[in-house]
Amino acid sequence: MSAIEMLGAQQSQVPARSAPWMVAEQLMDICRREPECAELIAQDLDNPDMSIVEAEKQIKAFADSHRTGKFSCVTPSEADRILREFYGLPEAGMGAEAPGVIGLDLADFLG
Repeated sequence: MSAIEMLGAQQSQVPARSAPWMVAEQLMDICRREPECAELIAQDLDNPDMSIVEAEKQIKAFADSHRTGKFSCVTPSEADRILREFYGLPEAGMGAEAPGVIGLDLADFLG
């Protein structure tokens, strides 16, 4: 089963548009952009301690610790960083398939 299928299965167990549901959406986006991350996420999702519900708790803890009065929020980049730390993923764009990066070996151009 792929990471996206596993995330969809977990997502179907929580209310639509809830915080854990949105975590699954963000993780699916990461999986689509970065296939190497999908493999890492898939390895973790069978562990109940690494579920989307547990990942969301990490984001909520960050939001709660940065509360201003009765208001707290987490920016998309903060949520991305938290999820990447939780699942042990590389920074965005740092994997082998970094978008917009072309690998060249100058030796290919030398005769």
